Amino acid sequence: MTTSSSSSKQNISLEEWEGKMAEVPIAKSDLNQLIMNYLIIEGYKDAAEKFSEESGLHTSVDLGSIDERMQIRVAVQNGDIPGAISRVNDLNPDLLDTDPRLYFHLQQQHLIELIRQGKAEEALEFAQDELAPHGEQHPELLRELEKTMALLAFDATARSPLAELLDFAHRQKTANELNAALLAAHSQPREPKLPALLQLLAWTQEQLDEKASYPRINNIVNPVLEEQTPAAAAGAKDASAGSSSSRT
Repeated sequence: MTTSSSSSKQNISLEEWEGKMAEVPIAKSDLNQLIMNYLIIEGYKDAAEKFSEESGLHTSVDLGSIDERMQIRVAVQNGDIPGAISRVNDLNPDLLDTDPRLYFHLQQQHLIELIRQGKAEEALEFAQDELAPHGEQHPELLRELEKTMALLAFDATARSPLAELLDFAHRQKTANELNAALLAAHSQPREPKLPALLQLLAWTQEQLDEKASYPRINNIVNPVLEEQTPAAAAGAKDASAGSSSSRT
């Protein structure tokens, strides 16, 4: 390990870095658990079954239940909220009764779908009969209902300041919330661990970049350690500075 005379950064070679990594004990069983956790929570049933067979890893989770959960998620993603609610009630009759915020968000998504289809009168009736009572019981939800109803004030909802409610991303947000609730109801983690670990990796590298030049992973999709020479690091820094100045 060396320190550059023109910088306080340490220069760590690929050989040194790999040697340090080799000293960290990582059990293969832990890695397998991490992969299985991701496959189950994200709903990759076939991959989970294949991975279980190949790795010899047995899980207490009923892999058959993944199909039911994914059918519910797809229904929400397709805008079929009544269908999703019906499936949820078949799978877990108490879930929506015990989670009023989740139920409100599902009903809100159905209201959005009615507005998307141009069914203004039906949307108004649905909001009054189904959503308004929830707002009275839970005042913190009224703001969300008001935002949704504001879509009706625009002839072209796509040009509304609240048009993001009509984006697929909002369906996905609702689907993820419901998926997390279904997982929690079966004593499973709400979210997979792997994305959080990748975020931690990115943050850690950013912090380390200030102190050392070291072999880093620059592409999560193709995670290969790439040795950063002092000259390359300086060039990347100059390029970044030049790009920033050109935008000002």
